[in-house]
Amino acid sequence: MPFNQESQATFTIELADESAQVAFGQRLGQACNGEGLIFLQGTLGMGKTTLTRGILQAYGHKGAVKSPTYTLVEPYQLDTAQIYHFDLYRLADPEELEYIGIRDYFSSPALSVIEWPDKGTGILPESDMELTLTKKDDGRQALLVANTQRGAAILSKLRTMD
Repeated sequence: MPFNQESQATFTIELADESAQVAFGQRLGQACNGEGLIFLQGTLGMGKTTLTRGILQAYGHKGAVKSPTYTLVEPYQLDTAQIYHFDLYRLADPEELEYIGIRDYFSSPALSVIEWPDKGTGILPESDMELTLTKKDDGRQALLVANTQRGAAILSKLRTMD
């Protein structure tokens, strides 16, 4: 059954500081259960990569997480999930995604997090969820919007987590 856009689910949370962003990323990662496509929106410096660090930590990643600005994608093969972290900031043309075999990344179960998804318009598939980070006082506000049934299920899990 296709997702009813009129019943589109949203979730908003205020994140006081960097540690709150990482902690929320961990919750989001757990709620995704290793699958999905999340578009991360926000201006430079809003903490998209910081949030992604938390998502990766939810699956046991212990190392550093840097934005793959020049390589476009950083794969993480973890014990319980395959996660792809994309950063399309420097992409000059969406067609460049075809050269890296973008469709292959979405052909098997994985969790993909894409920063600057607007740079891939017309090539990227529809996201399960869009997460937009904006400045709020000294911290950030995260607005999550579900675009699919999977996205709505993720938001539903987030609401029930402590």
